Amino acid sequence: MQIHLIAVGRKMPQWVDQAYHEYARRMPRHCSIKLIEINAGKRSKGADVARINRDEGERLLQAIPDGSRVIAMERSGREKNTEQLALSMEKWLVGGQDVTLLIGGPEGLSQACIDRADECWSLSKMTFAHPLVRVVLAEQLYRAWSIIAGLPYHRGEQGG
Repeated sequence: MQIHLIAVGRKMPQWVDQAYHEYARRMPRHCSIKLIEINAGKRSKGADVARINRDEGERLLQAIPDGSRVIAMERSGREKNTEQLALSMEKWLVGGQDVTLLIGGPEGLSQACIDRADECWSLSKMTFAHPLVRVVLAEQLYRAWSIIAGLPYHRGEQGG
């Protein structure tokens, strides 16, 4: 099973790349995270943001691997705590199906991406900068894996 993070945006700040790769490299080979970056549309004064969002959505949808379970990261989606994410990950591992997490650009995901998704999840009711979402997701996926593997990384309600 592989987890695909398909995200709008390339050329992230160095701290985003470093943080993402730190957590992604910790994942085991049979549950690895693969980042696929999609070109963001050019946003300038007077740009047609709705069209840019639709175009980014089309590129995201084209990048989804065949047979993958698709989860849209959307502020209005269902929130999960880390333990619930670990339970989801266990099901993914047992099922052997690849999972794709879609991360939109500054305006979020297009409606077509949301419609295509098997599930919509939210990291929080707060709005995060889209580069930060890939870091938070990678960390939470590693934390969920650490629960499954019985590693001491996750401290649950006690902190951490």
